[in-house]
Amino acid sequence: MPKDYQLILKEIPTAKRAKSLTITKIAEIEGQNLLEAVPKNNLVIALDEHGKEWTTHELAKKISTWHLEQQDISLLIGGPDGLAKDLLKTVPIIWSLSKLTLPHQLVRVVVAEQIYRAWSIINNHPYHRD
Repeated sequence: MPKDYQLILKEIPTAKRAKSLTITKIAEIEGQNLLEAVPKNNLVIALDEHGKEWTTHELAKKISTWHLEQQDISLLIGGPDGLAKDLLKTVPIIWSLSKLTLPHQLVRVVVAEQIYRAWSIINNHPYHRD
């Protein structure tokens, strides 16, 4: 990634499974752990299949705006059980890469590629072709 579009991966361990914990409670614990890892003043964007889908050009416009505003972004990617519904109610933006359910490891790759592609559009780099 270009230096001014640095991507830092912070992996949060999944919550320990126990018979006394429901999937909902596990997602809540993981969500709290994710939020605790977000640096202050970052714009928080949750990735969820029920969020808003963006075209690559829409993403490029959003990234360009955030970059001009010097806004750091934290993207929340859920674990195997997804993000807790309560967490999704607290974040200002919910982004959907697809209506399909994707494994969180694949989401990382798709997000990184789309950020690079958006950067290439912003900078008139030939990587993205219309």
